[in-house]
Amino acid sequence: MNREQLIIEVTKCMRNTPYALRTYLQTYDNTVSKYVPLDLFPDQVSLIEDYDNYNENVALKYRQAGVSTVTAAWISKRLAFARKEKPEKVLIIANKLDTAVEMANKVRGFTEQWPAWVGAGFSQEKNAQRHFKLTNGCEVKAVATSRDALRGYTPTILIFDEAAYIEADGDFWAACMASLSTGGKVIVVSTPNGYDAIYYEIYDQSLRGMNDFKVTEMFWHRDPRYTKDLYMVKTNDLVHFLLNREEYNIDDVVVDLSMENPYERDHSVVTDYIEQGYKPCSSWFEGMVKKLKYDRRKVAQELECNFLGSGDNVFDSEMMLDISKNQVKDPIAKMMGGGLWIWKEPVNGHKYVMGVDVSRGDSEDFSCVQIIDFDTREQVLEYVGKVPPDILAEIAYKWGTMYNAYCVVDLTGGMGVATARKMQEMGYQAGMYVDNVDTTNKWKYDPKINEKIPGINFNSKRVQIISSFEESMRHKFRIYSNRLYNEMNTFVYINGRPDHQKNHHDDCIMSISMAIYVAEKSFQSLEKVVNHTKAMLNSWSSVMNENKNTSDYFNPMVPQMGRQNPINQGQVEPITKNIGGYLVRNNYLYYQGNK
Repeated sequence: MNREQLIIEVTKCMRNTPYALRTYLQTYDNTVSKYVPLDLFPDQVSLIEDYDNYNENVALKYRQAGVSTVTAAWISKRLAFARKEKPEKVLIIANKLDTAVEMANKVRGFTEQWPAWVGAGFSQEKNAQRHFKLTNGCEVKAVATSRDALRGYTPTILIFDEAAYIEADGDFWAACMASLSTGGKVIVVSTPNGYDAIYYEIYDQSLRGMNDFKVTEMFWHRDPRYTKDLYMVKTNDLVHFLLNREEYNIDDVVVDLSMENPYERDHSVVTDYIEQGYKPCSSWFEGMVKKLKYDRRKVAQELECNFLGSGDNVFDSEMMLDISKNQVKDPIAKMMGGGLWIWKEPVNGHKYVMGVDVSRGDSEDFSCVQIIDFDTREQVLEYVGKVPPDILAEIAYKWGTMYNAYCVVDLTGGMGVATARKMQEMGYQAGMYVDNVDTTNKWKYDPKINEKIPGINFNSKRVQIISSFEESMRHKFRIYSNRLYNEMNTFVYINGRPDHQKNHHDDCIMSISMAIYVAEKSFQSLEKVVNHTKAMLNSWSSVMNENKNTSDYFNPMVPQMGRQNPINQGQVEPITKNIGGYLVRNNYLYYQGNK
């Protein structure tokens, strides 16, 4: 190769990383017991291009995806072609030192393969498994997770291998990112391992646009090495199918998608079948399921790339998978800087309940408002934000009024008192729950109610309130919020007490749990009262004075109707009767209050 050809080849390698890796690097193939050219399939090419084009990358992978190998090859190219005046300093971090060293050895092996004209040899200054240098000033260091991992070392490329298994907190991650403050790249690679505090948080936030990480998702059914005999199965439980094929009519549930050259596969066809309820399978997949001992949890996480909670999760993993696939969806409207999500507009005559969880407004926790439709048993509105208690009261007042939602405020810790009092001062008309006041079949006004702060002490009823939510979810209560879903994934039993994992939140859970608990408690009692009252009204032969100025009756469990729903302005419900300060509309009672 003459000088001109060399310049052209160097330029080509610099501009086209997949070409460089395919042309000059080899990997050991266990199936044929020899080295073969590094063959990259489309998803691996996309991953490499993302590494080149983005400074922050997170890769979701399945077992045996070859991502660690491809990442090591990419690093070796960065080392080999680096200029002496701008060397690369690579830091590989894993939960175990052996894991980090294994990737460092892969980097070393690939670096040795680059031709002599590249000009990057190994230095004698540092030449050990866990820390080696090149003659162009580049170096690679492998470390296990620890507070001292970054001491005395400022990387330009930071690699987290099997990041979901790294046992570290947010402080460690913050320190790692701070080490790149002057510029550089960070690559986070892993198979799922529950809802950990580092990998899952980065991945989830990147999907929601809350960080700058580029997500690359890799699925085994797109890997041509494992899909020559690909077939699709119409089933919700692929493990059950593999164990009990004789129970199935194969012709009805199996679609053969095998092909001689899977590199030419149209993956949109596979995607269409998946959307129709089919699951991909192949001989490789069958073998991997067997190696995992038909453990559904391991299959879901390590092969199907599903994030599942730990065995201590309050909410069952199968339930969570169903919610993820069949319930979580984008709201019809986002407002207030993206903090407010709406899925359903108010419907006249429906019973709504609003749960309000209050934070200080300046802490790590969020304030949250949830509104549920008790008639259709679904979530309709959610607000999440960091606002002071008085501002939260204004938010709850506005949207609670729109839905005419019966309100319950969390008084735990005292922050909710300001919110509850503020809503009282503003004259919230739809009704506020008062804890420990028995109003069943009690129609006369009780002055004790005014002496109490409206709301509920969550801690005193924590188990009952959370249990009410969990039971409702098992009985097909529908939630739509991805924020709520994520909290449920990290909500576990800690010393027998339901609570969020470290570095996670439970504000959405608390607010909707309160709403469901109070709805179940209040409206079940209300139904008995309403049925009794309807019978009483039907027995009366005349209608009482519609212009009565005061009412001697009051039921704090009955949502009050103060104004029209703004969304439904102009839709006036027929008033069948006005008796004793109550409007009877479509067989529902609404208290008018003093006029």
